[in-house]
Amino acid sequence: MRRRLPPLLTALTLSVLLVGILALSTTVTAQSENRALVDGLESQLLTVAIPIALAVLGAFAYAVVRFRVPDERASADDGSGLDARTGPELGPGPTLEISWTLAAAVVLLFVGIASYSVLASPYVSPDQSVEVDGSEEQDGLESLDAGDDTDVYVRASQWDWNASYPDAEVTTRNEIVIPADENVTIWLTSDDVVHSLLVPELAVRQDAIPGEYTRVRTVASEPGEYDVRCTEFCGSGHAGMTGTVVVLESDAYEAWLSAQDGDGDDDSGYKNESENDANATAFLESDAG
Repeated sequence: MRRRLPPLLTALTLSVLLVGILALSTTVTAQSENRALVDGLESQLLTVAIPIALAVLGAFAYAVVRFRVPDERASADDGSGLDARTGPELGPGPTLEISWTLAAAVVLLFVGIASYSVLASPYVSPDQSVEVDGSEEQDGLESLDAGDDTDVYVRASQWDWNASYPDAEVTTRNEIVIPADENVTIWLTSDDVVHSLLVPELAVRQDAIPGEYTRVRTVASEPGEYDVRCTEFCGSGHAGMTGTVVVLESDAYEAWLSAQDGDGDDDSGYKNESENDANATAFLESDAG
């Protein structure tokens, strides 16, 4: 009769294959400094987690196989009063307890230090101390300045992202254009309810809150178009509150800003969405060519 593998060994084999695939897989090149930080932290944690998982599963499998009691012994009663299926109760002893406590402390310390180094980055956790007071409210969102960073002002509303640029008198709807390889600060606020800007491929996420100014910083390294979505439920049109971040080379970005002045305004003062897409995409394609 052919003997089947025990379920535990099957599960262990599948686990080893899974962690092996995770260990051998490589992430794509990060498109921003934020993405590089997050991916780097993930790689560090996987480097620690995979050996620990294998060690725990291996010890578990060894214990089950090594100390397994055959069915014949389990059904026998030797008159000692001990259950033959479990054997005598033995404590782990202080040495083992101290060992696994220290091992867990070392792992948690590593995770804490690695996570803090990423969370403390000005790209992941930029200063959020700006709030609306009397003077700020009078000056408005466009009065904020991040110093040497390229500033972009984004005002969220149901259900659009409206971006303006200090170097050009233009506001784009559902399109945020930024330069590549430069520090960029995106200032956010909301006209109605709480929204949340998410650009997954750039690892950028920040809330837009009514009555407050928040910011997110990034350095995008790869020119291209990146999807934007709102991740905070904001009403019936939440699912359709999407947009695009267009990353242009520095020269193309300056040329795009110059080309926007006075062209294609509609009655509301915004650039038409279709014209925004055509213009930014044209500069992106010409830069790639």
